Amino acid sequence: MREFSVQTVQDLPEYKQPPVVEVVFGIHFKELKNFLTPYLGLLWERFRSDYPICQEVPPLAPVIERFSDSPITQTQLEISDLLPPPRVWFIHSHQNGIIQVQRDRFLHNWKKIRPNDEYPSYEKVNLMFKEKLSIFESFLAEFDIGTLEPLQYELTYVDQIAFSDEFNSLAKIGNVLRDFCWQDETNRFLSEPESINWRTSFLMPDRVGRVHVAIRNALRREDREPIMVLELTARGLPIETSRSAMWEWFDLAHERVVQGFADLIKDDFQNNVWRRIR
Repeated sequence: MREFSVQTVQDLPEYKQPPVVEVVFGIHFKELKNFLTPYLGLLWERFRSDYPICQEVPPLAPVIERFSDSPITQTQLEISDLLPPPRVWFIHSHQNGIIQVQRDRFLHNWKKIRPNDEYPSYEKVNLMFKEKLSIFESFLAEFDIGTLEPLQYELTYVDQIAFSDEFNSLAKIGNVLRDFCWQDETNRFLSEPESINWRTSFLMPDRVGRVHVAIRNALRREDREPIMVLELTARGLPIETSRSAMWEWFDLAHERVVQGFADLIKDDFQNNVWRRIR
């Protein structure tokens, strides 16, 4: 892998009150055809002491970044004689951690569940993922199921922006996002926006991935108060597939997501609402 000039965590934007509510590390790999459903129960035993809750959810479709003259992200549908791969969640006893497993995916989420839950830092969430991935790979080796052949890595940050005096309606979105502005003029035919759903993407250096940005309005789960959700997802794969290259890619993805977030938000909003430190 090319030596990227990645900023250290100490050089990246930091906030006293960060708006992040979820972080997801994931690896998408070539389908493990021998990883049949009975193995999921055996795998759960490896995590069950800390992740005692098991839940089955719909499988994730494979989404692969492609690089050509036109930027296209492809959803691949493979023909297989196997049943659709189940996806299971192993949920931490505190409910802040979720291990997600299916025949071609392994992910680990950190989630903010309670108002006083604090984001533990990129390094700690990264370490959680490394530890759980190592256990998963040891399990695959023990039962001779196969080895992971990476197709793509993924890092997602989800942020919630609450309505406030500075941002009390979607018409005031220009007070938050530096590239947006609703011209609130008295002679406009349209009323102020009722909803927003905006998506775009940005290339990472040397086309080792893309950062996808999605912005939408929603209601906060605990109190049904209006919020804006800002989701940044980096997906891609370095030229090399060694583990050292993998962790370098995640560091680069983290930098692009964090710097990208700060680049989208107006400086005074970052300082006044989230108390930006640097």
